[in-house]
Amino acid sequence: MLDDPPDLHIVAGVDRRLEANLDGLRIAGPVAWPFIVAAYDDFPEKGELFLYAWMAIEQDDGRMAEAVELGRRSKDEARGLVGALGWHRPESIAPLVRDWIGAQDAFKRFLGVSACLRHGVDPKQMLGRLIRDSDGRVRAAGLRLAGELKRADLANELRTALEDTEEQPRFWAAWALAEVGSGDLAGPELRKVAAGGGPDAMTALRAAIKAAPDKDARAWMGGLLKSPETAPLAVRGAGMLGDRTLLHWLIRQMRNPALAPAAGAAFLELFPEARGADLFTSEPGQVGSAFQDHFGDDVAKVPFADKVKDWGAASQLLSDSAVTAQG
Repeated sequence: MLDDPPDLHIVAGVDRRLEANLDGLRIAGPVAWPFIVAAYDDFPEKGELFLYAWMAIEQDDGRMAEAVELGRRSKDEARGLVGALGWHRPESIAPLVRDWIGAQDAFKRFLGVSACLRHGVDPKQMLGRLIRDSDGRVRAAGLRLAGELKRADLANELRTALEDTEEQPRFWAAWALAEVGSGDLAGPELRKVAAGGGPDAMTALRAAIKAAPDKDARAWMGGLLKSPETAPLAVRGAGMLGDRTLLHWLIRQMRNPALAPAAGAAFLELFPEARGADLFTSEPGQVGSAFQDHFGDDVAKVPFADKVKDWGAASQLLSDSAVTAQG
């Protein structure tokens, strides 16, 4: 999932292998607990927390309180615990979520709304309270849920949240506004987050493009292209426009080491059928000396522009004139 764009076929394969391993734990039952606890003690990361919390829910043996406390101490927004909630069926975790979502404990409220988010469950009138919660994490998760559910009835609250004092609630308020059809209000915040280059930059970029008329989105990205700092963002955004006639332009960008990774990601988004072709390398030096100088010893997934050009020609996606121009 960290690939840009992610290969969902590979993700599905990992999911199937994980489910097979979880079946083994179901069969083992309580005798598996010493191994699960030892794994977490040795390496207290999100995968081990996922396993601990998943088993606590599966066995319903009183260990869920321990899992919550382990999640509270984690440094990554309890991703392992939230993932375990998402892996179980909604009816399996419903009693927990009902207790948490209105709890005095802000962390439990965060878990409750995060579980709703994972399963696409609408907490109805409770959602309005969650997006006004005193805790920033709860507000951010609630605002994201409002967008996922397209709760247009909460548009006034979403607009108010654009003035939130914390960055995450502001961002998810803007994202949610774009989802409910008020992209004109969301655009400035989404563009700011996208240009900032943080962990939400790609999500913000996609939402900013979706929120604006095509002409305005292209004009904005044209401005981004003028700066070396933001040009990769503009190139990556080209793949989100859904315009497959951009192939010859993307091939030109692939010849620039600074833009090649973004151009490659945009290409795969526009042409997912190219995943099976041998068009990329994780050793940039294989492309040429300019790429070696730019990336040094860093690992990066970059396309071979000439191979992409040949693939496009063979697939009849490039006209003869375009192929000549690229040559």
